[in-house]
Parts: sequence; structure tokens; C-alpha cells
Amino acid sequence: MIERMAGPEEISAMALSREVGISQPTLSRWLREARSFRGMSNAEQPAKSPRTWTAQERFRVVVEAARLKPADLGEFLRREGLHEAQLTEWTQAMLSAVERPGKRGPKSAAMDKLNKRNRELEREIHRKDKALAEVTALLVLQKKLRALWGDAADGTDTRSGT
Repeated sequence: MIERMAGPEEISAMALSREVGISQPTLSRWLREARSFRGMSNAEQPAKSPRTWTAQERFRVVVEAARLKPADLGEFLRREGLHEAQLTEWTQAMLSAVERPGKRGPKSAAMDKLNKRNRELEREIHRKDKALAEVTALLVLQKKLRALWGDAADGTDTRSGT
């Protein structure tokens, strides 16, 4: 039961409980006790989930997998309790870290692009604000000019003397 819950193809205690008829809390307790029992040999201890592996453990697996022939890779992955997708993901992460040691990550590159776009938009807003201020000033001057000289359309043109 413990091996099924902690092995390479883990099954949850709840799912196993439905399958075998033993209560979930009992199965969970067994698993917890088995993990804390120091007397178990390495062969008997449940395998640690690849999701909880340290960076060194992942690195070791990636290096070992790179040395293998494609025909031996499947057996290696089964022995380690891994899926090929996990190995590919770890390999890509390590390659990207090695290929760009001095460069920042993809999130930084995206931030740089967003910051550049932000500066462009701010310049455009500033240009449009200046144009709007100029148009506003012209309208105010036009209104003052009409008040001072009158409007020929409404018959209050003071220049013609009427």
C-alpha cells in the first residue's frame, strides 16, 4: 500500500482507499509512519517524488540522461520515477541558465519591452498634452477677440461702425 502511494506512479490515499476499502486516514498514517521510520533500508523506503527533488538531484538526472543512448532512456526514467516531459523541462531550464549566464531571464526581457512601450506612450501623451494646451489657448484668444471686436455674424461688429 505504501509503495503504491509513494512509488513512481503515486496514487492518492483517497483513491487507494476507495480501491481497497481501507480508510483514507489509516492509509495516510501508514505512509507518514513509513517515511519517518529510520530503520528502513533504501530499497524499502518509498521513492521521493520528483516534484520535491533539489536542484542537485535534478542536475544529476539530467547529466546521467544525457550520457545514455536513446534506447536506454526509457528504463532510466522508469528507475528514477520520472516522465520524459519532466526531464525535458529540467534540461531546457538548465540549458537556458548556462547559455545566458550574464543575461537576465525571460521575465526581465519582457519587463524591458514593457518599459520601452511605457516610455513611448508617455512621450505620446506629453506631445498630445502640448497640442491640447495650444488649441485651448487659441480658443481662449479667439473668444477674447470676439468679445473685444464683436462678431460680424450677430451684427455687433464694432469695426464697421454700425
